[in-house]
Amino acid sequence: MSTRQRILDTALESFGTTGVDGTSLDALARELGLRKQSILYYFNSKNALFQAVVDEAANEFIDELDAVFSGVDPRDVWAQVEGAVRVVFRLALQRPALLGLLREASRPGSMVAVQLSTRLAVHIDAAQHALETALQEGRVLGGNARLLLFSLYSTIMGVATEVEVLRAMGIEPSLRTLAERRQELLRFLRVALVPA
Repeated sequence: MSTRQRILDTALESFGTTGVDGTSLDALARELGLRKQSILYYFNSKNALFQAVVDEAANEFIDELDAVFSGVDPRDVWAQVEGAVRVVFRLALQRPALLGLLREASRPGSMVAVQLSTRLAVHIDAAQHALETALQEGRVLGGNARLLLFSLYSTIMGVATEVEVLRAMGIEPSLRTLAERRQELLRFLRVALVPA
């Protein structure tokens, strides 16, 4: 693996678990066994590194979505929702730092929120169009496709990643509770979206 890729991978773990403010180039360099100047050779600032990591994370997330959605009828909104839930929960299990990074990048005031939304624009537009069509045809409950999409994203990401909220509720994160959360979320979303 190249030095540049090692830096990106290590930075993704750090940004995704401790956030941008909690990540220092000095600490990254120590973890990598490099000098800080080596990181700055590839990325001229922490912000430049964060932007590159967001691009990497967006690419991985998009690849995961594309793999799931490639076999799904674009008019089948429920299959798309189930696919998105599968992707997010698989990443919550296998790549939790990636989801943490995506949440960090999409927070209000994030310097890369526009960059991330631009990278995901094709998927956002397609999902919104599918929801608008399904709403018009009465196949999905709701009123505003854009707000519905936002609610879906927030709910799916929140249920998959809010580990501290789970602990506060007395639920210890585990593989079993992750599977239970996924099933409960799918039941909740089906009742909220699909007309009886």
